Amino acid sequence: MPVKLFHRVFPHPLLTLLLVVVWCLLSNYLSLGTVVFGLILGTIIPIVTAAYWPRRPLLKRPVKLGFYVLLVIWDILVANVQVALIVVFKSNAKMKPNWVTIPLDIRTPEAIAMLAGTITLTPGTVSADLSDEGHSLLVHALDAPDPDAVRDDIKNRYERRLKEIFE
Repeated sequence: MPVKLFHRVFPHPLLTLLLVVVWCLLSNYLSLGTVVFGLILGTIIPIVTAAYWPRRPLLKRPVKLGFYVLLVIWDILVANVQVALIVVFKSNAKMKPNWVTIPLDIRTPEAIAMLAGTITLTPGTVSADLSDEGHSLLVHALDAPDPDAVRDDIKNRYERRLKEIFE
């Protein structure tokens, strides 16, 4: 299949693959029909939305994306336990919720969206706002006696890796 025809049929191949996998997971039943229908959806949706994606996101190091996903899954599991312990054993008077501003070194919209999503998916933190210029992210932390430590942890654990993947 020539490259131009391939990109015309599959303008975003990774999105197509992701849509097929998500469809199969949502169907909760793996069969040839489920996979074929997922492939149909995974082909049509990117074609219809291709005008909204003029530039395909470039992954400088796609293998690191897999490790990033595993890290985020691990952090979500750990944070669930930590939040449960906070809720069960800490009184409201002892909790130190805080707003934390994260200055961003990343500039690509995809990397910023992944960072904001990662923060929100991790229990105990939520991305609340992105500055107009896209230079900082406002995050609310459920229990953050040291907001600087939260900021440094997000920058070192997530943003640094996303910069390696996208920029």
